[in-house]
Amino acid sequence: MMRTRMRPSRNLDDMTDSYRSGARRSSRATAGVPAGSRATGQRARSPRNGRTYGPGTERRATPPVDKARRFVTIALVVSVLATLGGIGGWGYLKSLNDGLDRLDAFQGLDDRPEKVVDGSLNVLVLGSDSRNPDSNEGSRADTIMILHVPADGSNAFIISLPRDLWVEVPPTEDGSWGGGMSKLNAALSYGGVPLMVATVENYAGVRIDHLVEIDFDGLIAVVDALGGITMDVEPAAGQENLVSIHKPYREFQAGEQELTGEEALDYVRQRKQFAEGDFARMRHQQQLLMAMMDKATNAGIIGDPGALNAFLNSVINAVKVDSEFDLVATGLQFSDLRSDDLTFLTSPNLGPDYMGDESVVISDNITAASMYQAIANDNMATWITENPDVVKSAE
Repeated sequence: MMRTRMRPSRNLDDMTDSYRSGARRSSRATAGVPAGSRATGQRARSPRNGRTYGPGTERRATPPVDKARRFVTIALVVSVLATLGGIGGWGYLKSLNDGLDRLDAFQGLDDRPEKVVDGSLNVLVLGSDSRNPDSNEGSRADTIMILHVPADGSNAFIISLPRDLWVEVPPTEDGSWGGGMSKLNAALSYGGVPLMVATVENYAGVRIDHLVEIDFDGLIAVVDALGGITMDVEPAAGQENLVSIHKPYREFQAGEQELTGEEALDYVRQRKQFAEGDFARMRHQQQLLMAMMDKATNAGIIGDPGALNAFLNSVINAVKVDSEFDLVATGLQFSDLRSDDLTFLTSPNLGPDYMGDESVVISDNITAASMYQAIANDNMATWITENPDVVKSAE
């Protein structure tokens, strides 16, 4: 059994204190905040409906967001079923819950952050794209997100953590990983899902309540079960259209159009053709989430038992959840949420840099510590209002 030793390590508070004291750091010593640097907020493009916040410059690098959408889609599905009402709907929901694949996401974890506000919900969403032609990362996570739902259930915040974020990864009990600074997504290969949970909790100081894991390839069946989705395709930098760099080298015309599951997956994989790189990919995947939510709440899906059943089962088949996850309880918490209630953010960072020969993303520790404290205290709406220089609304 893998156990993670939560030894004293450099979480955001520790790294912030080091920054303020002016202590010198080696490339293996801390996530680091370069002296004199501050995050500069730049307006990001907004997904359909919803909101997108956070800095986004051409020099910044951020991970894809494929997985959060899957969990929020589950939340949406629960919300749809809740509106159907009746014992039949909830009985079917229970059968879906029983059919979920489960894993022990918190095995062997000790000294975890305390839960500050009962009723709030923090879900770690992990995604991988095993068929992505660009991927040679093995079992590393392509997408790492925290979904935060306040106790009142009135809205939801989706925070994307750069997969290359330079963080302290705790050691494993068996010594296979001795602990130290590494890219965030490496935690999954070092110690599996439990070590990823431990790493995120150690970095953010936020207790994770549940975990959802998905292979991005599962998106194809979900989109096809919806009958396709509508997306506004962004052309490549300096071009009038977008040509996929992956076989069969599809050409996407710029503008709004209907996409199948295969086409949607191909489109949101693209990053090298855009000046923003991974930031563009993240934005497109956020747009995909909103498109899926909008389509799933369409009267044609809700009113067609066959289509609804196909959609629900495609989502269930695409995900794994922790052993304590309950679809019915989640449905109650999400029953009032719609796409306009979602707010997308990026974990505060100072952009890419090098640690030795590794290209990494440097954490903006001061701002990140403030944001994650707001999540722990269930006070994100106020934090956003009070941080206009860091958080930019995409109006």
